Amino acid sequence: MRIRLIQLGKNQDAFIEEGIAFFQKKLKHYCTFEQVTLPNLKQVTNLSHEEVKRLEGELLLRSLDTRNLVCLLDERGKKYDSPGFARQLDQWALAGRSQVDFIIGGAFGFSDAVYQRADASVSLSDMTFSHQLIRLIFLEQLYRAFTILRNEPYHHG
Repeated sequence: MRIRLIQLGKNQDAFIEEGIAFFQKKLKHYCTFEQVTLPNLKQVTNLSHEEVKRLEGELLLRSLDTRNLVCLLDERGKKYDSPGFARQLDQWALAGRSQVDFIIGGAFGFSDAVYQRADASVSLSDMTFSHQLIRLIFLEQLYRAFTILRNEPYHHG
């Protein structure tokens, strides 16, 4: 399986970068993983939230491969427990969708155009996390999903 995590802006905190590197190394045993970091928009302080979402959406949409399944990491997405998320990954692979782009949006969410392009959306929690931290949380859950699919001892659920 080939997985890309597409995000806006670089990580600001060293501890998050360290955690991401830790899980990226572990993921190499299960999938081809790529982290794509798009630049933050410049000079947006005078723009409305909707305009920022629209501009970020254009940037995100240009980064997508039309052949890949697109899954938004979104508070309005489907909620899974860890085994359920693992099963969903497996179902996508079995359906021939072996290339998945997971997208983390900006601070104001996704534009309508990005929602229209998405094939799926996943909510990682009812809580709100920073865009920086959600990257690490997602990678841990992705690693956990692969260990579940292989019946490895990481997940004790």
